[in-house]
Amino acid sequence: MIRLYDFRLSGSCHKVRLLLSMLQRDHQIVDVDLLNGDQNQSAFLQVNPLNKVPVLDDDGFVLRDSTAIMVYLAQKYGAAEWAPTTPKEHGNIQQWLSFSVNEIFHGVAMARAIVLFERDIDLAEPQALGQNSLKIMEQHLSDHRWLACDRPTLADLACYPYIALAYQGGISMSPYPAVRAWIARVEALPGYVPMPGLPAPG
Repeated sequence: MIRLYDFRLSGSCHKVRLLLSMLQRDHQIVDVDLLNGDQNQSAFLQVNPLNKVPVLDDDGFVLRDSTAIMVYLAQKYGAAEWAPTTPKEHGNIQQWLSFSVNEIFHGVAMARAIVLFERDIDLAEPQALGQNSLKIMEQHLSDHRWLACDRPTLADLACYPYIALAYQGGISMSPYPAVRAWIARVEALPGYVPMPGLPAPG
């Protein structure tokens, strides 16, 4: 049985939930309420001493970090579709996976966290970083339907959650029509599952 230690408002967790659903893998959700400090309890620290989610437990094989989890799941349960291994496709996917945990995380994701969780941190820098990430994606998606390949891959699922929630960090999506169209394409994929706080597709 696959067990996912999860915080429902985390975009990093949402990307794993998306992949599990699209791979049609049965799994159990273990709620870890970061707002209540569940991640600092001894029971969870035995699962992940870094006190972060998501964490995957696949029949006793425990893996932390959303990117590592997604690559593992794709390679074990759906490699050809979600994680092709030809050098160019693999390289393209890897660069967008890196983009998701660097530029996106430090920009739109951080801005969202500051607003959503009422943190006393200046919004200007993460919003500026977020807008720069959106400009890069807008330019790319203006002549590509998907981020890495000619079909959806891990790259799209990894980048989607926080980009789709950028508005929660006070970042307008109006200047980015190609990004908005890509968001709609992701939400139309079979197996798509919404995240709390995200408007229903359509």
